[in-house]
Amino acid sequence: MTGPKIHWLNTLFIATMHVSAIGGALWLISNFSWATLSLAIGWFVLSGMGITMGYHRCFSHRAFNATKPVQAVLTFFGSAAVQNSCLKWSSDHRVHHAKVDTESDPYNRKKGFWWSHIGWILHDTPVEGSMQNVADLERNPILSFQHKYYFFFVAIAGFLAPALIAMAWGDFIGGLLVAGCLRLVFQWHATFSINSVAHTIGTRPYSLKNTARDSILTALLTFGEGYHNFHHRFQSDYRNGVRWWHVDPSKWTIWSLSRIGLVSDLKRASKDAIRRAKESVQREKEERKAARRKLATK
Repeated sequence: MTGPKIHWLNTLFIATMHVSAIGGALWLISNFSWATLSLAIGWFVLSGMGITMGYHRCFSHRAFNATKPVQAVLTFFGSAAVQNSCLKWSSDHRVHHAKVDTESDPYNRKKGFWWSHIGWILHDTPVEGSMQNVADLERNPILSFQHKYYFFFVAIAGFLAPALIAMAWGDFIGGLLVAGCLRLVFQWHATFSINSVAHTIGTRPYSLKNTARDSILTALLTFGEGYHNFHHRFQSDYRNGVRWWHVDPSKWTIWSLSRIGLVSDLKRASKDAIRRAKESVQREKEERKAARRKLATK
């Protein structure tokens, strides 16, 4: 039985970006510029927030409402992360939550770390029910426009805009290779770590029913998305890091924007629901221990 076919467009593009990222690293070493490095870091943060706050929490899970200008900014910088249009990304992600750890899960961790990290992108694997589960989002003119002209948005937000900004200090090539390509490769692997690392390393304080785990490591890489066990249990919560000390810049930004009226209707799980979830996990762990002890005495 043959495996899934290679998605050649994705594979060639990702390979080209990795080679270009090496070129970006070499350019930065030989033509070091604090301005270009700062631009790359800034673009990494903005495009990362476009995914975490925009694609993920605002649109996929409807965890909060945003004004049209905020939606437009999040969608623009989400395009810079080059992870598909918001409609397609949200569709795949909703399937992931509905079918987690099954054959229908597009980035099923049980098919291996490599598959969940990037293998699913390199192969042509049609997602069950794709695009049928985002009818609510298709009515959004901003998302429909981005979906229709996605490659235009990628070219502008991902590469041309940082290159043109870097022209201000005479480093167009650095803007393109460092803030464009090198930044993008780091962005990919940071985001992809949620599908792979966050389903492999960490704790499961809220649910033992799937492979999702809480980990500060992935939270640091993805502006708060690493508290993944909590997220899978309470996916409509605008927070991932529910405790005040949890590293979740996306949560802090959303809350801050709500204070000045740019976002609203922040959804959050009740303290009682969170407490019950943790107690349920403790009971299940104790039952499993008791069952193992019983088997050991036989």
